[in-house]
Amino acid sequence: MSEHRRKPPQPQGGGRAAARRGQSGSSSGRRAAPRGATGSPSDAYGSGSYGSGGEERPHGGRAEARRAAQRGGGGRRRAADPGRGSRRAGAAGPGRGRAAASDRKRIIDYPRAGKYGWRRWVPSWKLVSGLCLGFFGSLVAVAGIGYAMVGVPDVAKTAKAQNNVYYWSDRTEMVSTGGETNRQIINLSQIPKNMQYAVISQENKTFETDSGIDPKGIARAVFNMARGGETQGGSTITQQYVKNAMLDDQSQTLTRKFKELFVSIKVGTSVPKDKIMEGYLNTAYYGRSAFGIQAAARAYFNKDAIDLDAGECAFLAAMLKGATYYDPAGATSIDPAATPEANTKRALRQMQDTLDKMVEYGHLDAAERAKHTGLPKVENPRANRALSGQIGYLVDLANGYLLNNSEKTGVTERKLREGGLSIYTTFDKKKVDELEKAVKKVQKANIDPKKRPKTDTHVQFGGASVDPATGAIVAIYGGEDATKHFTNNANETGAQVGSTFKPFVLAAAMTWGVRDPDLGPTQAQDERTLVSPKSLYSGKNKLKIKNYDGSIWHNDKGEEWLQVNDGDETYGDPPNHQIDLREAMQFSVNSAYVQLGMDVGLDKVKEAAVRAGVLETSLAGIDYPSFSLGISDPSAIRMAGSYATFAASGKQRDPYSVQKVTDKDGTLYEHEVTAEQAFTAKVADNVTDVLKTVVDDGTGSNAQLTGREVAGKTGTTDGNKSAWFVGYTPQLSTAISMFRYPDDENIKNRTFLEMYGTGDQKSIHGASFPSEIWHDYMEQALKGEEPKAFPEPEPIGEVVNELPTPTPTPTVTETEEVEESPSPTPTPTESEVTPSPSASDTCEPFDWNCQDTGGTGTGGTDTGGTDGGVTTSPDPTESGGENGNNGNGNGGGLFQGTTG
Repeated sequence: MSEHRRKPPQPQGGGRAAARRGQSGSSSGRRAAPRGATGSPSDAYGSGSYGSGGEERPHGGRAEARRAAQRGGGGRRRAADPGRGSRRAGAAGPGRGRAAASDRKRIIDYPRAGKYGWRRWVPSWKLVSGLCLGFFGSLVAVAGIGYAMVGVPDVAKTAKAQNNVYYWSDRTEMVSTGGETNRQIINLSQIPKNMQYAVISQENKTFETDSGIDPKGIARAVFNMARGGETQGGSTITQQYVKNAMLDDQSQTLTRKFKELFVSIKVGTSVPKDKIMEGYLNTAYYGRSAFGIQAAARAYFNKDAIDLDAGECAFLAAMLKGATYYDPAGATSIDPAATPEANTKRALRQMQDTLDKMVEYGHLDAAERAKHTGLPKVENPRANRALSGQIGYLVDLANGYLLNNSEKTGVTERKLREGGLSIYTTFDKKKVDELEKAVKKVQKANIDPKKRPKTDTHVQFGGASVDPATGAIVAIYGGEDATKHFTNNANETGAQVGSTFKPFVLAAAMTWGVRDPDLGPTQAQDERTLVSPKSLYSGKNKLKIKNYDGSIWHNDKGEEWLQVNDGDETYGDPPNHQIDLREAMQFSVNSAYVQLGMDVGLDKVKEAAVRAGVLETSLAGIDYPSFSLGISDPSAIRMAGSYATFAASGKQRDPYSVQKVTDKDGTLYEHEVTAEQAFTAKVADNVTDVLKTVVDDGTGSNAQLTGREVAGKTGTTDGNKSAWFVGYTPQLSTAISMFRYPDDENIKNRTFLEMYGTGDQKSIHGASFPSEIWHDYMEQALKGEEPKAFPEPEPIGEVVNELPTPTPTPTVTETEEVEESPSPTPTPTESEVTPSPSASDTCEPFDWNCQDTGGTGTGGTDTGGTDGGVTTSPDPTESGGENGNNGNGNGGGLFQGTTG
């Protein structure tokens, strides 16, 4: 038990009752002095106490003393005695007696007087209620002042988005485009009831009865802002209308949020609901640079708002959720996930949900709702003539770069559509014009859909040009016209790149080397042999592909892989048909580079491609030998950028399209050129030296430029569904693609089409039209620039697979094997080298290899030489798509991830 709670000893002569009587005796009328009156330190603890007259106070507990001090003549509590001690200021000395009550009253009784212990710190109900009244009174006063100071917004005056001005690389104006050119305010009578009820049903079902504000939504917005994120939009239609009408001030500050709150309250109490609805529908952003319902009706359906049906109204209500992810035309330049297919699904789902809610809330008849089960027919997304031709693609590319790198650029989608930005791009007007001219020249001379409708329809081209010294995208060709063809062919198409992928295989072999076939998997990863371009590999057609350890490669079905070359042609002298890697690149021999990729490891081939600048998300089929032959689908921009890494002696710089962004307050963003050493200069310069051979004496001879050194590579895919030429000089790297793909989004299950017979040619190779376009463009793009030479490459690696010097034919006495062999010579025949049958046979037992997985597609020889770029795609059931199509659906666009 605590010492202070120990029972005190009883006084002699009567015990505790006597002590009490002694303390309260009336013989002299004196009251026992309260504890602490003497100021003695010992009095505070209840021991050795004395009365006021000096007599000793009987022993007793502290509670007993306190009760005695409080008793009056009749047992009532007496008024405080001025002479009684105080804890803070005792009558005599610094004693620890209780505080004496004071006649002076405080305005705020806290800590509370007359209370002891924890009760002293508990505020009274009067204090709490007073503070609450004062706080809420202050809020009311502030709200009253705020309410009086704000006015109802005038849509015609305040809700105007500004232009964004885009500039060429030389700082001359390219185009000025913004929101105010695409808004027309109309009266509510011109807006269908279905449109009004569509947004009510989806956005704010209590709109017609609520006060116009959502406190929870406002609190959520303030909380998000405090965490550093963007504030969310108002939850009610009234709040959204106020936000739209306050575009002159969209700063993310607490002051503006409170201003918005007061304006919303004032609008909700003083503006009729029909006026609020009219203002909201006239200020909302529907995508496609359309502000207001009338502009949206024209942008999507080319009709007036009054003529919209219920399905079209529900569709436009879905656009209010964010057109980037709901516009069926797609917005992959902003977000790779916003593909036309994905957006179409989202828009249909949202539209149907809106229609269902309209029926549920009694705004639409069920019979009328049943008429709208699919998406309405949507018009061209680019009606602005200023964005026609290549300009629309350039603007989309610049916008996509800004938005995909918003953490660096500071430009959000809202800021972009509000306008007022000056955007300085990297695009060179002369080069953009020359690239378009080169494409149209070839197209006009060779492609005739009317004359050859079965082979020349749906032919498309794409192109991109990158400066190796900076990574700046100086030119692109996105398609025929941005107002007619929506997909930017420079940025993402899904077209496989074919043999233009082979330089990454060579770079991997010279960077990491091939594995030792005599070592286990773990040790072989560490002990490798760097490869020289003089290394020897088999150029045999229908080569049986092996793992690095010499075992036969099988797919997951247990099937072997026989790799074919373009035209079923075998290279190299018998019996081993060995050629060096330079010659294999020169004539694009598939069998040699497929086996090289297996010896190095497909994981290393992948790493080399990513290091060069290819986006990992665009790579597909890494588990198949044909991965080395370009079954992936990087964009033209990324292919030009990755070859620019070789042109820059191994320094990789991410492609970019915006140099600088400013607004009225100054510079928002300015690009800083950075570089990573993806490959050593020795590796990169040797790749360049090998690729020079392709242009000088190989499949890319059409790309030779007057007085300039050129390195490049042709590429054609399995089924002749796409063709590429990617090449570079020390100053400029350019990629050109060609493919057939239906441009009509209403066609279901679209896929890439074969190009046999296209342009009146037996087949299309990278050595034909793509290299011709590349040549014509580069001649003009580099006109006036001093020619530069590539660095002289240093020797690298070792010659692998070199056969020992042949020995004389052995005599019969030297070996018993010759005696046992029925063959007249020790040299095996071709049929002994490979178990696959000849082209004239039925391909048993590997018929699937000859026709599909083996890749024995029809080749062909064009004016540039044999383009051995025909690749073999994985089994369609394994890769997720048939040969030549989108593969795994990975678009190789520029703005995927944080770069661009």
